[in-house]
Amino acid sequence: MSAGDFADVNPELLGDVVISADTAFREAEEQGISFFERLGFLLLHGILHVTGYDHERSGEAEAKRMERKQRQLYTLLKREGFLSETTTNSSSLDIP
Repeated sequence: MSAGDFADVNPELLGDVVISADTAFREAEEQGISFFERLGFLLLHGILHVTGYDHERSGEAEAKRMERKQRQLYTLLKREGFLSETTTNSSSLDIP
């Protein structure tokens, strides 16, 4: 993080992603998806923001770019089984 009172604590830190579990649970119920799917989507969305993607202030082209990347990564995570309650997947994405 390069801004704020604690920027010097860990200068390589990109930022924070904060998710309200209560809101994620409510939204999952409203959308008819699992809590883990909604939580995964929100985490991915937050990580994209932390890494520089923006859909709120940078115009329509950037919003579409973020949406494409989000859809691409979400589809990959879902296909690999990372958005289910019981992940017993030996994916090619495993980190040794």
